[in-house]
Amino acid sequence: MKLYRTISGVILFFSSSVFAQVALDSKAEKALSEIMKAQEFYWNKGDIEGFMEGYWNNAELVFVGKNGPTYGYQNTLGNYKKGYPDKASMGQLHFDILHTQQWDENTIQLIGKYTLTRENDQPTGYFTLLFRKIDSVWKIVSDHSSSS
Repeated sequence: MKLYRTISGVILFFSSSVFAQVALDSKAEKALSEIMKAQEFYWNKGDIEGFMEGYWNNAELVFVGKNGPTYGYQNTLGNYKKGYPDKASMGQLHFDILHTQQWDENTIQLIGKYTLTRENDQPTGYFTLLFRKIDSVWKIVSDHSSSS
């Protein structure tokens, strides 16, 4: 019984350490805010390549949308260009950040809402972004977006 309690205590200690969150670093919070503002800016200019600067330019990037996962920066860029072929289809984008959670010094999860205002409609939805600090720069490595 004593061995059981000891093992249980060790497991509990390590599991809580592994999943512990850290306070959101103010520099990281500022960097993420700047990335999100830059994405709005470039999107609203009709510049998909500029919008994509916030993403990790790597084959390991993953974007999950209504058609399932897309892997790789180039594939994600291609899908954006196909889905939004001109400025009118892109409309005006606005992000609302709902929650950020820093998991460790190099990993932050951001949950938000997007609103796309176009001439004839206003689609909205939610997204979860996983940011990783890569070579001292925060980049989106995973994006899961869904429409409302």
